[in-house]
Amino acid sequence: MTRIRLDLSYDGTDFSGWAVQPERRTVAGVLMAELDRILGAGTATGLTVAGRTDAGVHATGQVAHVDLPGDTWSAVRETLVRRLSGLLPLDLRVRTAQETPPEFDARFSALYRRYEYRVTDAPFGAEPLRRRDTLAWPRRLDLDRLNEAAEGLLGEHDFAAYCRRKENATTIRRITRLDWRRDPDGILVATVQADAFCQNMVRSLMGGLLTTGDGRRPTTWPATLLTRTQRADDVPVVPPHGLALVEVGYPEDASALAERADATRRMRTR
Repeated sequence: MTRIRLDLSYDGTDFSGWAVQPERRTVAGVLMAELDRILGAGTATGLTVAGRTDAGVHATGQVAHVDLPGDTWSAVRETLVRRLSGLLPLDLRVRTAQETPPEFDARFSALYRRYEYRVTDAPFGAEPLRRRDTLAWPRRLDLDRLNEAAEGLLGEHDFAAYCRRKENATTIRRITRLDWRRDPDGILVATVQADAFCQNMVRSLMGGLLTTGDGRRPTTWPATLLTRTQRADDVPVVPPHGLALVEVGYPEDASALAERADATRRMRTR
């Protein structure tokens, strides 16, 4: 078998998230249907993704892998991306498909995932052409307050207050980047990067920060929630459409892929 890395982009508006669900349109479901059409049912196996995005969340830098028989890959190596472009819907693109070492694991070999969240505080709301990827916030936001509040969330913490807890899963994560900028068009963009995120974590972090950015909470408030051991009901979970997965990072040295995957699989502990 040959392992193939797929780099994908999608508009998440009309998808019920990444994972296959009965009777629902999902990214993985649509992608596998077209791979089966090109390669034959069941030929591509082991579809694995770097980040299982929720319903409505977009991606410009998603990564996945599948395994193909070597002779199948040899036959479609030069044509697979072009053939997929003719079959996939316009809200899902496979940008590249390339052979990768068998140790590569799109999920467990990842060093980090980077997301961006777009917000406008313009009094008229979001521009019509950006309404699918930009949240309209009803109050004026202060960039300095947003960045001051974000700084307190950097580093390794238990983010239980910001996560939907799953049984036997840790909520300890390490955030290596969290900052805001205001682009020339006035849009505020948050960039958040971590080794991994638990469910609803990014949208909860954005909700906590936005309520400090508009002055309703002190800038120290988001960090004080890190002492909690349960989901904080007073933290709003912002809508998904402002969020996009923009990059997944991996070790440059192929020999480090398996080591990284093994380390990630181990339970995070203090």
